Amino acid sequence: MSTWPIHPLRGGVHPPQHKSLSNQQPIQRAPLPKQLIVPLLQHLGSVTEARVNVGDYVLKGQLIADSTHLISAPVHAPSSGTVSFIGPQPYPHASGQLMDAIVIDTDGLDQWCALEALAHFQQASATELLEKIHQAGISGLGGGGFPTAVKLSPTSNQPIETLIINGAECEPYITADDVLMREKAPQLLLGIDILVQILQPENVLIAIEDNKPEAIAAVRGALQSRRYQVIAIPTVYPSGGERQLIEILTGQQVPSAQLPAQLGILCQNVGTAVAVHDAVIEGKPLISRITTLTGLALQKPMNVECLIGTPAIELLEFAGLQKAQMSRLIVGGPMMGFTLPALDAPIIKTSNCLLAATAQELPAPPPALPCIRCGDCAEVCPANLLPQQLHFYALGDDHPQLQAHNLFDCIECGACAYVCPSSIPLVQYYRAAKADIREQAQKLAKAEHAKQRFEFRQERLRLEEERKEAERQARAERLAKSKAEQAKKAAQAAQTVEASQAQAEDELKRLKIAASMAQVALRKAEKQLDIHNTDELRAQVEQLREASAQAKQALDAASAASSTSRAPVPTEATEATAKAEASPAEQALKKAKIEVAMKRAALRKAERNEADEATLTILQAELTQAEHNLAALN
Repeated sequence: MSTWPIHPLRGGVHPPQHKSLSNQQPIQRAPLPKQLIVPLLQHLGSVTEARVNVGDYVLKGQLIADSTHLISAPVHAPSSGTVSFIGPQPYPHASGQLMDAIVIDTDGLDQWCALEALAHFQQASATELLEKIHQAGISGLGGGGFPTAVKLSPTSNQPIETLIINGAECEPYITADDVLMREKAPQLLLGIDILVQILQPENVLIAIEDNKPEAIAAVRGALQSRRYQVIAIPTVYPSGGERQLIEILTGQQVPSAQLPAQLGILCQNVGTAVAVHDAVIEGKPLISRITTLTGLALQKPMNVECLIGTPAIELLEFAGLQKAQMSRLIVGGPMMGFTLPALDAPIIKTSNCLLAATAQELPAPPPALPCIRCGDCAEVCPANLLPQQLHFYALGDDHPQLQAHNLFDCIECGACAYVCPSSIPLVQYYRAAKADIREQAQKLAKAEHAKQRFEFRQERLRLEEERKEAERQARAERLAKSKAEQAKKAAQAAQTVEASQAQAEDELKRLKIAASMAQVALRKAEKQLDIHNTDELRAQVEQLREASAQAKQALDAASAASSTSRAPVPTEATEATAKAEASPAEQALKKAKIEVAMKRAALRKAERNEADEATLTILQAELTQAEHNLAALN
């Protein structure tokens, strides 16, 4: 006998066991069904996606569905055959809703695909073993259905000190784990060896309720030299709950919202350990399980090893179903199970029992009465909760108070409803409240996600507007700078032009004066020559005439250059204005003639008035220029 200390479980109940109905004979092999319905979701976590198409031929053990999400488990073909349908099918769930599944028409050959085993698992690393377990699609077979490879991968900073193998099977009627431990104890111990190879725990505890003496003896007989502890725990419901079993074996209570792995403890079901053995040592994926077929509506209650996807009705008929006597078909036990709405729903990885009960066996509950505050529910609650308070808050949809009173620590064992003298279906209220809280949390998460998306969009638009505004300001600054530079250059050019024009005008004025003075000097010399006709005067007149011609020539050249430099740079506007203001050549010629006449009249008037010599010289130069312009027009 084990000397491991046992800590009594607080609360719990002792419902009738009814286990002798199905544990009196060996495990039977269920016949191969003509059609297998394999749901794409058989575990907690993300749903898988089909990897085959309608019309494909598949082999037994072939991968047919998988997921890229971390918390998921692949799905394999339970037998060889042809995929005939992929879509909604009946599903073993309390809601009765349909679930996507792969339907396989079996060919009767039950032909395996190629298998890859790791017979010498002692030489494999933990990573290789975990990958093998994941590829086999193993999830918890005790009813939880959490992917095993994920559960066996705790954080590196929290090593597992105690590995607990759960063989309690406390639920009434269910005997699948009992007969498994009796008949597959060697495989169970090898599966535990693989788990130890992965986790390297200090203690390995195999917990079995003391109402299973044959299973305890079989497991102890297979221990050989292993230093594992086989512990017979008291028979009380729900001692098989994970947190309750940890408290019984270690005396520790897992705090609310924490996982056992955070305390260095990890639990695995005996069926899961056998599935690990089959996956690693034999290379077989999880395509079958042991399921209890029990209830007084069956002629031959038994445990069968059936393929995943087998319709429930075929297993019940194999056990001699008497439909006239069956009032309810329950998946699981009478405490935590649920009524199966469709008889053609398939067996999945978590289906450990089909209970075909008669009306006398499981009579309908009486009408619920008001709570009398007796406190019986609180005394039997194995999670140390206050069921009557939770019921009160659930009726009022008081979600904050429900969470403050640790509603989600409830394992829905049904012990509170079992002892309730008012027949209140407490667990149903808790399940509904949990569903409401989860739905509200999903809505809040969705709303928060939408809010974050909206805020992100607004921030993106704001940044985009700031970028555009910065670009507009940069363009405006570049344009202003360019205009300033152009204005500066234009001003400098204008100053240069004005300076050159002023210089040209000064030069032109000087040349005009010089030409006028040369002309005046020539006329005086000609008058003197008329009076005194000497050779000396004639030579002087010739020199003055030549000097006057040169002065006039220089003045003409300067005038032409000045006209060119004063001409504006033609633009579209100036060209249009010039075209609009353009006059005929005759008008220009007439204007030039008038200019010559006016200059000549001014010169004559100055001569009559005996003006000074400088004024006469200027007027004479202007007349000469006007005559020159007229000649050019002619």
